[in-house]
Amino acid sequence: MNRHIATVIIAPMTTKSRPYPTRIEVTLRRKTGWIILDQIRTVDKRRLTKKLGTITGPAILNVKATLSQMLIE
Repeated sequence: MNRHIATVIIAPMTTKSRPYPTRIEVTLRRKTGWIILDQIRTVDKRRLTKKLGTITGPAILNVKATLSQMLIE
């Protein structure tokens, strides 16, 4: 979907948080941070200026499982 429209769905990240059920802990560029799934939003692609990194397979599975719990169950 993100390839065909001018907006993308994002989950913001922060390094200042605590563990919550809707926040996924990740390490990027040797910093620990959290993906904030309780603040998902849509932004225009032009607002994305640089790629900060890529999350690992286990983190992706954790994000998917948490989103499933939040939105389906």
